[in-house]
Amino acid sequence: MHVLLKTLAATATGLILATQSGSVGAHDPMPQAAPTPAAAGVAQTVLFRQVRVFDGVSGRVSGPQDVFVRGNHIERIGAGMAPEPSTRVIDGGGRVLMPGLIDAHWHSMMAAPPLGAILNGDQRYLTVIAAAESTRTLMRGFTSVRDVGGNVFGLKQAVDEGVLPGPRIYPAGAMISVTSGHGDFRQAGDLPRRMGEPGPTDLEGDTAIADSPDEVRMRVREQLMRGASQIKLTAGGGVSSPHSPLDAITFTPAELRAAVEAAGNWGTYVTVHAYTAEAVRQAVDAGVKVIEHGSLMDDAAASLIAQKGVWLSIQPFPVELGNAFPPGSVERAKFDEVFAGNNHAYELAKKYHLKTAWGTDVLFSAALAARQGAILARLTQ
Repeated sequence: MHVLLKTLAATATGLILATQSGSVGAHDPMPQAAPTPAAAGVAQTVLFRQVRVFDGVSGRVSGPQDVFVRGNHIERIGAGMAPEPSTRVIDGGGRVLMPGLIDAHWHSMMAAPPLGAILNGDQRYLTVIAAAESTRTLMRGFTSVRDVGGNVFGLKQAVDEGVLPGPRIYPAGAMISVTSGHGDFRQAGDLPRRMGEPGPTDLEGDTAIADSPDEVRMRVREQLMRGASQIKLTAGGGVSSPHSPLDAITFTPAELRAAVEAAGNWGTYVTVHAYTAEAVRQAVDAGVKVIEHGSLMDDAAASLIAQKGVWLSIQPFPVELGNAFPPGSVERAKFDEVFAGNNHAYELAKKYHLKTAWGTDVLFSAALAARQGAILARLTQ
């Protein structure tokens, strides 16, 4: 099988066209034949003509070729192909055809609205905003997102059923946090919480508080019941959370192991939010498979990640991300500390040959979400 065909076959429904300059995203509509509805039970066929194919592996772009797609599969790649009678023909005009992009750290429900709207806004309004942003995400060329926090199950269902265009969503569901940890946005007046009961901010399904191994198991199983493809815990302090300093260690080893066990029993894994070396070390020792961020880790933590074969999901944070927080605020100071350490984390990833996944972690800014592809391009620095 042609190398391009093998590489792209698994992502046929996630092909995107880029401009001749190589920038990914929307472009002016190209002249093309009108689509013909496929007969019942017959897979629709599409012929891309005169496209230069980038397979995401070879590091080069092919000369002009044709790509024939049947249903969700690339059937053949070549030159001068003749369309079948019902085939939709798209003239690429020399543009690049490539696999769809994947954002491995995305928050579909929180990318576009400002923080104040998320905390105090109407949930139905926020869902509409998320739906619109999901379509824009797809049109930027991102055909899959790994959603690592938020009640995105309804949005995923709508996309899967074809109600609206959007990327494939791999949901974690609620971010699971301890009391006062990253993800706990309650106020003092909301306390105390009785063990086993949800907090007032848990009811929308974006966060879940758990303060014992048994509670952790329950919260994990709740997300799995809703359809989570992976589980997200916040193992250390965060930037946007009002109660947790960055160097806080939140879950105990026993709580982390309970989550790992419950997820493993379901055939999936735990990923954790962790900035500092100690938060990373404790999570890796407990058996988590992915570290999100790692911006403030040290050599020992990076070496441990390498030894255990754990993935590092790291993001090239743009400085503008800090604008979500008022100047002089505690949250802005925490962001500045994380931003300052991020380049060193990339250096450690290269030094120890860590398995890395790329994402953006765009939050609270529709303008910044629109630059999702540009943030990707910063990885050339």
